Amino acid sequence: PEGIMSISNITVFMPSVLTLIGIPGLEAVQCWIGIPFCAMYLIAMVGNTLLLIIIKSERSLHEPMYLFLGMLGATDIVLGTSIVPKMLGIFWFHVPEIYFDSCLLQMGLIHTFECIESGILLAMALDRYVAICYPLRHAAIFTHRLVIQIGTVVTLRAAILVAPSLVLIKFRFQFYHTTIISHSYCEHMAIVKLAAENVQVNKIYGLFVAFTVAGFDLTFITLSYIQIFITVFRLPQKEARLKAFNTCIAHICVFLQLYLLAFFSFFTHRFGAHVPPYIHILFSSLYLLVPPFLNPLVYGAKTKQIRTHV
Repeated sequence: PEGIMSISNITVFMPSVLTLIGIPGLEAVQCWIGIPFCAMYLIAMVGNTLLLIIIKSERSLHEPMYLFLGMLGATDIVLGTSIVPKMLGIFWFHVPEIYFDSCLLQMGLIHTFECIESGILLAMALDRYVAICYPLRHAAIFTHRLVIQIGTVVTLRAAILVAPSLVLIKFRFQFYHTTIISHSYCEHMAIVKLAAENVQVNKIYGLFVAFTVAGFDLTFITLSYIQIFITVFRLPQKEARLKAFNTCIAHICVFLQLYLLAFFSFFTHRFGAHVPPYIHILFSSLYLLVPPFLNPLVYGAKTKQIRTHV
């Protein structure tokens, strides 16, 4: 039929291989950009692995706060590993091709583990809230069983929310404008934009997931910290106030850098037509690389028990 002919002149039917171009506009210096990215990845891997070993081997660290830290470390290892090796392959070894299904797998891993990361940060905020506002009931509320349940719920939530976005790409789109992704990794909107069909459902679903996760988690994280600060300022001893305040500052730094970079990346994708693509791609790559790199440094350096064991 004529309709299909006219489509197939300009589009590709169900491509099996896609091409990631890395950072559009900075191809000439990509090999140099790879150096700090690689350094951050290596520090992130060593830092998070150390964190996990210390938490696992030290009986005294089998408390909810450290168990959540361990979960965060494991999440960061997966997140970093699902992005950086392929990115360095593009930057250093000029291997931009990626199988379509591998690309979807990478996208699934990235978005699932971002979602898990956000959930763990919420769990940590609630743990701090109970520890500071109801110190005597903390041990009774945050049992090991509850920690495992929270971990399970956070993981399931991420998997259930991200899976439909993969299905919507895999089974809805047959025709693609191009097989070239102007990005350094497979990101949901970057893949959706390739399709030569109606992508409205995918865009709406992407927004729905982002706002469900970030909206829910951020609201409760913010409420927890407001309560924590109210309680802390009422403490009679200055030392106790400083100590409680100190614990929270590390957490707040991590939340801020994660969510600020996330929102920047998210909004430039949808509304930042005038933002140069390389700025956007650099930021969205950093937003996935900075938390795994910073978390062990921030928590490791700020948490006395972990510092002593290191």
